[in-house]
Amino acid sequence: MKLARIASALNARLENGSPDTEITGLNGIEQAGPSELTFVANPKYAASARRTQAAAVIVAENFPEIPAATLRVEDPYLSFARALELFHKPPRYAPAVHPTAIIHPSVRIGPKAHIAPYVVIDENVEIGTNAVLLAHVVIYRGAKIGDNFFAHAHSVVRENCRIGNNVLLHNGVVIGSDGFGFAKTANGSWYKIPQPAPAVIEDDVEIQANSCIDRASVHETRIRRGVKIDNLVQVGHGSQVGEDALLCSQVGLAGSTEIGNRVILTGQVGVVGHCKVGEGAIVTPQSGVAADIPAGALVSGAPAVDHKAWLKYSALLPRLPELARALRAKGAKAK
Repeated sequence: MKLARIASALNARLENGSPDTEITGLNGIEQAGPSELTFVANPKYAASARRTQAAAVIVAENFPEIPAATLRVEDPYLSFARALELFHKPPRYAPAVHPTAIIHPSVRIGPKAHIAPYVVIDENVEIGTNAVLLAHVVIYRGAKIGDNFFAHAHSVVRENCRIGNNVLLHNGVVIGSDGFGFAKTANGSWYKIPQPAPAVIEDDVEIQANSCIDRASVHETRIRRGVKIDNLVQVGHGSQVGEDALLCSQVGLAGSTEIGNRVILTGQVGVVGHCKVGEGAIVTPQSGVAADIPAGALVSGAPAVDHKAWLKYSALLPRLPELARALRAKGAKAK
């Protein structure tokens, strides 16, 4: 593909290079060869950009000049993602229903659906147009699903759950598994609380491998438009996740958690039940949220506190033995 065509597709300004340069693919800044395109989104890779063997580099408008050809854009990372789409088209699945699929007669599926081997769809299910259900997907009774639904192998949508348009479920995702609700009896055993309320997934949501969105005992669990959920995430019953939020790997939300719009919960963050994380807040890795977090906050630690305060605490930790000795010595002298 000609560099000029790529520049046009990305709405980029080409500098210091021939528009006729043939690009065969994309690669990292250190690995890219003389026919490949790469990108720099972080200034710390400026030195790597100067010595890269790549044919061209996608950079920000204010990035310094380098020997390689440059495609200048507002957002190099986003533009690199779009460039990848030029070279790597997702697989297409022709409309078909495999003879091993088991589909209840009451099911309504829109046109152009691809139903792979051993898919099971129970009664009173509705699925929109252009659905792709790969092998061993199971849709329980009463589920309602919109257009352009894509479910990878072994994903499950439980009874009466609702899913919007353009939703992507990766392998092993479970939508609407029972919430973890048990009442303790007088003899110390646990009595299961029914979990009839559905999980609701709005439009443009992607949920990656082996993540679980629990159903609720009352009301509903809701994942709002544009949310992206990484692998191995647990969303507890009755939780609400706001638009365009990002939940990274191994995040765990206890029941009735409220996550605001555009919140970012990084890897292994845990949130205590009934807590609220305000719009645009960021929680750094392995933090434990035990109280409400205000909008726009950056917090760290367990329990999570303001990130700058946490940095100070962390800097003091290695010095605690030394400080303790100094305090004991000072106390002994005072006596």
